[in-house]
Amino acid sequence: MIIDGLVPERVITIVAAATIFIVMFTLGLGIVLGEFRGVARHPGLVARALLAVLVAVPVLAVLVVRALDLPRPVQVGIVLMAISPGAPVALRRSIGAGGDRAFAPALQIMVSMLAVVSMPLSIAALVAMYAGDATVAPQDVALQVFKAQLLPLGLGMLARRLAPALALRIEPRFGQLSGVLLFALLALVLVDVTPVLAGASWRVVLAILLVTVLAVGAGHLLGGPAPATRTAVAICSAARNPGLALLVATQNAAPQAVIATVLVYLFVSALTLIPYIAFTRRLAMRASTA
Repeated sequence: MIIDGLVPERVITIVAAATIFIVMFTLGLGIVLGEFRGVARHPGLVARALLAVLVAVPVLAVLVVRALDLPRPVQVGIVLMAISPGAPVALRRSIGAGGDRAFAPALQIMVSMLAVVSMPLSIAALVAMYAGDATVAPQDVALQVFKAQLLPLGLGMLARRLAPALALRIEPRFGQLSGVLLFALLALVLVDVTPVLAGASWRVVLAILLVTVLAVGAGHLLGGPAPATRTAVAICSAARNPGLALLVATQNAAPQAVIATVLVYLFVSALTLIPYIAFTRRLAMRASTA
């Protein structure tokens, strides 16, 4: 963590790395490569989904922070999260909420790979907007995305391909382990950033809530007619990647207020998504029993 908290930085770093690796590996165990072929038959849907995740959310974030006239460091922190796509846990939440099991992973992979290009371009736009000086190297973004998402996801998919029976047998156990690790990570981070959350003004919380709700709406509208793809695009749009945001912040020695805003965004956005996930999960359960 960048802000000194109650939990040692090394502890949170280790738990976060282990959690994300296990979560993505577990998701990979449940993915069949052949299912991706159907995604290629819907280029229009893919284009709209990428438009929602990579373009609509940053634009909406800029409009919200400007409309609320927030302090500049807060604006930068919110927009920084908005331009950081591909949250590792988004895929787990999407599938758990009834997102399409073929489209959701394909979208996650595409968004993660395109972040290598979209992040530097978005940072350049952010610099021009706020008359600042910031950069991010594409290779740094690529390395972060590869280590945190593509490598464990790919290993899980490879295990499913080479040993499908074993993958099916161990997937539930890894699923339980990833759930425990996620809970432990959430508890550690919550303890660490409680002072930051307590110090956030209501306008900051309102701005993040609005951006998240608008992101869900944009993804839902652009996610096609099928409920499962709408869910996948909506959650992928709303769940932003704090790892990429903090990468940019640390590489450019961002003020503490920017980093604090990123951390507040992480929690407020996650809480804001809960009602939508619960709603779509109920719809998916009804459809499966109908």
